[in-house]
Amino acid sequence: MSYVVEAAIGLEDKGTTATRGWFRIDPAQCRVVLQGQLSADRVLLHARALPVYGASPMPQSGTDNLCVATDNFTIAAARQCRGGQLTAPFTEIKPSQTDDGNMVAYLAEDSEYDDEQAKLAAIQRLLVIAGYDAAPIDGVDGPKTQGALSSFLKSQGLSADAPGSADFFTTMIAKVQTPSATGLTWCNDTPHKVMAAVAIDDGKAVVSRGWYRIEPGKCLHPDLAGQPKRVFSFAEAVDAAGKAIRVNDKPLNWGGPTLLCTRDSKFEINEQGDCASRGLSAAGFATIDASAGKTLRFGMP
Repeated sequence: MSYVVEAAIGLEDKGTTATRGWFRIDPAQCRVVLQGQLSADRVLLHARALPVYGASPMPQSGTDNLCVATDNFTIAAARQCRGGQLTAPFTEIKPSQTDDGNMVAYLAEDSEYDDEQAKLAAIQRLLVIAGYDAAPIDGVDGPKTQGALSSFLKSQGLSADAPGSADFFTTMIAKVQTPSATGLTWCNDTPHKVMAAVAIDDGKAVVSRGWYRIEPGKCLHPDLAGQPKRVFSFAEAVDAAGKAIRVNDKPLNWGGPTLLCTRDSKFEINEQGDCASRGLSAAGFATIDASAGKTLRFGMP
């Protein structure tokens, strides 16, 4: 895949289901998640993209809703969630056996990249998020991608062979989680998780997109593709169950007077009129001048 993902595995054996996660997997890489003999009636998988990708599509079609936690976890009885645990859809998988006896399962996306294309597309994607012009994200090398990558390496004081290092994606992710001199940066200075949405007016239509998850103490850059004439922002603090945090009986959010359409789950909405009649919600967005770089810091009142 062209995303850095975190995976959780579920094992069902004799009517008992246990889950364990999170295992980070970089593009074009493998990760050992179980040692020894695999003994289970069913093997299940859930994967999520890192928060830096915001509203990136990670379709989950699984029908087994099992318990997970926000941070690394091992849950012995994963069908009955306890405090601080959430449910996530797991999909049953059938690992294939390799010649050396190992069991392997593959994560892929519709683009059907090979390893080198997946890695390059992943680098392009993070460059765009970091504010470099490496579009389109297609896994195809060329002068535009190389120019953006060279600028990134120079800005970080990295050598030309850095993309081949094992920790290169860690370096890139750290970059997109710090304030930027270009585009829009959100920084979460609260002790709560913040979910944010962005809207872009290209002069023809206003497209709203969300949700981007920003962990406490982290920053994130939404992808502002093209040359938008106006940029809008809305964000709200939520608890572990996704409920809006209230302070002094008021929702803890950051926005403005421009009403634009959203929905509870991930979304990209091209038409902004009459949100309610289309089964959508409306939120008040603030207009942001991101032409020279704008950092919005979300703090406690």
